[in-house]
Amino acid sequence: MDAPKPFPYTDEELDAASLRGEGVSQLVIQTLETMREHPELLDLSLFTLECLNYPGRRQSSVSLASSVSSYLSTDSTAVSPYIRQLLKTRKICYSAIKAARFVAHGEDDKDTIGPVVILILTHPTTTTAENAHDASQDVLALLEANGVRVLWSNGPHLLHVTDDIDPTHYVCRFLTAALGMPIATMEREATDAQGSVALFFHENKDKHGAPSPKVFGVTNCHVLCEDTTIDYEFKGAGAPPRHVRLAGFHRFQRGLDEIRACISNHGFDANILVREIVWLEAKPKSEDEEAAVEDKVALEVQRDKLAKVKKDIGVFETFYNDVSNQWSDIACRNIGHVSWAPKISVDVQGASYTKDIATFEVDAVKFKAQFKGNVVDLGSKFTLWQLTKMFYPKGGGRTTFRWPTNRQLRINGYLTRELLAVPDCFDSNGESCLLVMKNGNATDLMVGRYASLEAYLCDDLGVESIELAIYNYDKQSGSFSDKGDSGSLIFDGEGRMVGIIHSGMLKGESNHVTYATPAWWAIEQLIVKYPHADFNRTAF
Repeated sequence: MDAPKPFPYTDEELDAASLRGEGVSQLVIQTLETMREHPELLDLSLFTLECLNYPGRRQSSVSLASSVSSYLSTDSTAVSPYIRQLLKTRKICYSAIKAARFVAHGEDDKDTIGPVVILILTHPTTTTAENAHDASQDVLALLEANGVRVLWSNGPHLLHVTDDIDPTHYVCRFLTAALGMPIATMEREATDAQGSVALFFHENKDKHGAPSPKVFGVTNCHVLCEDTTIDYEFKGAGAPPRHVRLAGFHRFQRGLDEIRACISNHGFDANILVREIVWLEAKPKSEDEEAAVEDKVALEVQRDKLAKVKKDIGVFETFYNDVSNQWSDIACRNIGHVSWAPKISVDVQGASYTKDIATFEVDAVKFKAQFKGNVVDLGSKFTLWQLTKMFYPKGGGRTTFRWPTNRQLRINGYLTRELLAVPDCFDSNGESCLLVMKNGNATDLMVGRYASLEAYLCDDLGVESIELAIYNYDKQSGSFSDKGDSGSLIFDGEGRMVGIIHSGMLKGESNHVTYATPAWWAIEQLIVKYPHADFNRTAF
């Protein structure tokens, strides 16, 4: 008979992870009790317990990573004083400097120790991601000068939209090559200005008529440029590029927090499942044959659930490590550069629509393998039934939404001005309107209503404009958009483009109305600049 499995952690290890004493949550206390009583059933890592204690704890760092397991390198003591002085010279307020090796917990229950990394933690809000990146280059040069081998990387490729069977399918979405991907520019990093990608297109031919392999992303001018009163165009080779980055500081932190929250939720589920298994195992066998069978089946089901939850925790921990180690350096999230950004205007070719559009050329190396064209990942914020119910018409109207294969809705064409003026759809209350969606950086997937009437606006200076006005779906649904959703594509249930978000009307602390430029008109402006643009390709 095998010896009972001991509790895996010492009091010193729990103290070092802040999992004992004042400030420890009741969830962690209860989970530790279960682990002590039934270590053969529940064996959670210190990192999972930390997530259970602080699901959204944040740290600022040059190389953002929370210690799942770390091993300090004694060889680093020789260069640490020089690193400290380097940071002081750059006026970076560090809170800790240490060498670490991170452990990835694999699905086979084996741990893989990664390479030595220099982990520099900074006090929150005391430095910018750009300053941190510049300092990291100095640190790397210092390490090389002291005989430490440095491996260089241009950063990871974008991730693919995963199947529902992958537990990370929701939390990985901010790193995928799909519409609504969160972006920020190096130029606007200090103000943490962020937005979303509306759509992609292939250039096909350049301005000289020569074949062009370039692919461009579309968003707002004010997302990519700080000064929106002047025209900007990339001058080509030799000109300094304005880098476009995947996920600004706050969106990246939110992504890490979402992964931690999943680990926390799964840790909680594991604790509950163990208690239910222990209860079922101790339950006297019923004399009622049917009840006895039900108990046996229930025990098997709970054991299977526990095995799945524990396996998923390992997947989430590995994914958190990968994201922290591979994506934390802001320069590793460069995905292209600004190509064309005409100044914001409302008087173009006799129209009064807001022209707030810009393009950036995407990095082929990072996009090519996972690029699927203009596809929206509908995610798991809404279930199939919830979305269908919101879109499904009443009476004799036609069906306006069908759940796409693997949650990926392909964008195909746009609604003309005539169709926008006379919607042929009805909502669940039988009212004539156009039900639309958008997937953005700030509020993810949301459903809204366009009532077919264009809005006429006039600002404090008397400048007038015409906008598409999108209202929130209902009083309980929340804002259709918020700050950070600028540049998001609005589309209907059939994947037809409706508009590109550029602003909103506040009511309290959230948007009451979202304003957008009509997609049909924005496409016209893009084709003037890129006459051979192809918006329908499904591969790079």
